[in-house]
Amino acid sequence: MNPEDAYYITTPIYYVNGNPHIGHAYTTVSADALAEYWRMRGAKVRFLTGTDEHGQKVYDAAKERSMEPKAHCDDMVVKWKGMMSQLGIRYDRFIRTTDEDHVKVVRAVLQKLYDEGEIYQDTYTGWYSTSVERFWTEKDLVDGKCPESGQPVQEITETNYFFRMGKYQQQLLDLFESRPDLVRPPSRRNEVLGFLRQPLGDLCISRPKSRMSWGIDLPFDDDFVTYVWFDALLNYLTGTGYHPDRPDDRKPWWPADVQLLGKDILTTHAVYWLTMLMALNVEPPNILFAHGWWVSSDGKKMSKSLGNTIDVDLLAKAFGVDATRYFMLREIAFGADGAFSYDTFLTRYNNDLANDLGNLAHRGLSMTTKWLDAKVPEDSAPGDAEAALRRLATDVVQRFDTGFREVEFQNALEAVMELVGAGNKYIDSQEPWALYREKEMARLQTVKRHVLEICYLAITLLLPVIPDKAAELLAKLGRTPEEATDYLNVVVTRAAESEVGLNGLSVGASVDVGEPLFPRFREMPDSILALFEEPEPEPEPKTQPKPETTSMSDNEDLIEFNDFAKIQLRTGVIRSAEAHPDADRLLVLKVDVGEDQPRTIVAGIRSRFEADDVVGKNVVVVVNLKPAKLRGVVSEGMLLAAGGKQVIDLVSVDAGPGEIVR
Repeated sequence: MNPEDAYYITTPIYYVNGNPHIGHAYTTVSADALAEYWRMRGAKVRFLTGTDEHGQKVYDAAKERSMEPKAHCDDMVVKWKGMMSQLGIRYDRFIRTTDEDHVKVVRAVLQKLYDEGEIYQDTYTGWYSTSVERFWTEKDLVDGKCPESGQPVQEITETNYFFRMGKYQQQLLDLFESRPDLVRPPSRRNEVLGFLRQPLGDLCISRPKSRMSWGIDLPFDDDFVTYVWFDALLNYLTGTGYHPDRPDDRKPWWPADVQLLGKDILTTHAVYWLTMLMALNVEPPNILFAHGWWVSSDGKKMSKSLGNTIDVDLLAKAFGVDATRYFMLREIAFGADGAFSYDTFLTRYNNDLANDLGNLAHRGLSMTTKWLDAKVPEDSAPGDAEAALRRLATDVVQRFDTGFREVEFQNALEAVMELVGAGNKYIDSQEPWALYREKEMARLQTVKRHVLEICYLAITLLLPVIPDKAAELLAKLGRTPEEATDYLNVVVTRAAESEVGLNGLSVGASVDVGEPLFPRFREMPDSILALFEEPEPEPEPKTQPKPETTSMSDNEDLIEFNDFAKIQLRTGVIRSAEAHPDADRLLVLKVDVGEDQPRTIVAGIRSRFEADDVVGKNVVVVVNLKPAKLRGVVSEGMLLAAGGKQVIDLVSVDAGPGEIVR
């Protein structure tokens, strides 16, 4: 699509028979990021979400609360809107199936299709599943239960109204043949095609009021209400202004650009919904994207249950809304299932946001503040390293734009983090601290300008995903979200035509270090650790200890805990390495331990490693060792290694630089 076009994106509307969970948050955050990206690109956007408020399950939930169905819905909608508000969701319309305009559309569509012979009455015997609110045939059942939910079914014979869905089977197959990218990802399209290998029956679209009265009355028979799916799916057209008497009112919003849904409601959208549109002579959407589920980590006990407690509200409060949004879109490929654990969340937060993005921003801003009067410097001496950064930036912008066009969030965010990682390596290789010490100010200005430009480009791309933190970093760089929006369109155009220039900042603009963008979490916040609390075990009966043959206190090599506590260990990453000029057994390393600049450490490991072998390795560093000069080179710490006289390997921890080891 062109940026100036209309862009219409929808989520499924959510049942109000229960509270929101991570699956609902995942879908809605994904839609919000897409909507915001296309707003930034200049498109006229409409983002529709909302609640599905009719049907058996909602009726039963209201009954359990001793409430009228509408009162129950009114109460639950507050929770759903609250979830969206907390996660920074910026929808254009929150639709409810009890809204007056929607009720009118549903009744008008039903009357039109009835008048055209697309809806008929019949008596039907089938196995009814309350859990998914649909009938199944005997062959559909799995072990006598609903094939979708696994819940019990009951045999019901009753008169209902049916939509002639089966007549559209071949037309539907032809559509999938001509539009292979309509249903995504490809594995979901294959599921639909598998479903359509069997004859497609007609769809029951009503419920007798004698059995369930909570729904929209059929306009041609007031003894029946509309079946929930036929009601709910039409919300997508209601949100465009559509009415069957004024079919063109759906423009410019329909066809929808992207309709997001969970994989559990794929059939209802790819079959029911598309055949309904065919009967109405309305075009299908451009993309139906069925994403996967978040599931608990196998074999891990979380809180008081087995790994299935995922509290989005708690995540947002503990780590921040933006970190929560970022994790959802970054951790797994959109369309695949993903295992969730709080430890995984903490690792992703520290590695990507604190150690990479946050560290790059802090290093760039703090060095510019200390050495260049907190002003954006000129780019006066670019060289090969800067040319390589521009080429990478161009590639990253192209991949990011493609990721959002194709609804591949993970690919888009991986590209941004590749740019961020390159920025940190650029600092290490260019050694701005050495340039400052040697008074090479022109070169120093160029290096710091490029670091700040990488920060600006990366956070501009991340603005649809982490809007609050992006605005915070933009302010530190002397930019606003509005200016970043303009910059995004410039770099996307340049990346498509030639090369991104890395020149979006203004020379002389003030920068501000401020607080860290994403402070590191050394351990899980207490609010989340509380989920894992177990009851205190019963104390073991006291018994007299057996006498030891040798008293440990007799060992003169033992130290007190206070002596050990003086040692400060941190994780580090070796950024560069070279042979010591005057010693065959020593390597001179630059090790990033989470500070403004890497430390120089001289290590006697050359008997085991050459310089190229250790670059990029995670290590453990003693950081409070007094500096010592080893063969003329000052060493500012010590690495931990395994082995005696001969080094076997370096001690390593799977963590970014600067984490405390204890």
